Formats: sequence, C-alpha cells, structure tokens
Amino acid sequence: MAARSGREAPDAVQNRLHAERARREHRFQLLFTQYTVNPFRPIHRVTRKPMSWHENVQEPIDDEFLNLLHRAAVVPREKYSEPQTESQEIGWHTTPLVPFDRTDIRFYFPRQTTEITIHGYPAPLKTSTGGKPQIESE
Repeated sequence: MAARSGREAPDAVQNRLHAERARREHRFQLLFTQYTVNPFRPIHRVTRKPMSWHENVQEPIDDEFLNLLHRAAVVPREKYSEPQTESQEIGWHTTPLVPFDRTDIRFYFPRQTTEITIHGYPAPLKTSTGGKPQIESE
C-alpha cells in the first residue's frame, strides 16, 4: 500500500509525541542546589568527627565488649563442637578418612608437564615442501 501524501510515517508521529512530552516535563523541572535535613526524621550519628577534641579523650576499654567482638569474628568450627545448622554439616569434617599417600598411584594423579603445558601454547610447526608439518626442535 502506498502512503498518502498527508500522512506521516509512524516513527515520525511517535518522535513528535515524545518531543512534546519532553518539552512539557522540562518546563516543570526545578534544579535544587540547597539541601537541608528533614526535621521530621531524626538522624543518629554513629561515628565522631575525625578532628574533634572527643577523639583525644581516653575512654576505658570495655573487656566484655571486646570479648564479644572477638567471639563474633571466630569461625563456627572453632566456636562449636558440632554443626549448628543443616548447611554447616556440609564440609564440617575436613580430615580425610584414609591417610593420603603420594606413592600410591591408585589415588594420586599428579599433573604431567609437557612442552605444551609449560608455555601454554603448542610448539611452532615447521612445514616442509613435500610432506606433513613437522614439530620444530631446538
């Protein structure tokens, strides 16, 4: 179907609508540069100012609080003798049931080093005129 001469393409109509909407929104936007604290919502400051005189006052250290902090930082395996949750049961016992022996070839598979694994890429191939590519030797 051929488009009539009086009609615009659908994309042009959408672009005009979006432009008109952007102009209307831009008319009512205000740029605020002065910020204040909301008086209806109290703010509790946790840390002190770094250069205030309060920092230089020596306060007694609460040993009970320090012990509580140190205990919270300890991993669960050192805190408890048994796992406390179902998810802690996975990986709680990490000691092997059978002692590990590196001389037993049934259970020990060391990584093999080859020319490729040392450098991370294969050795360059040397091509001859009438045959297969050969590995270049040093």
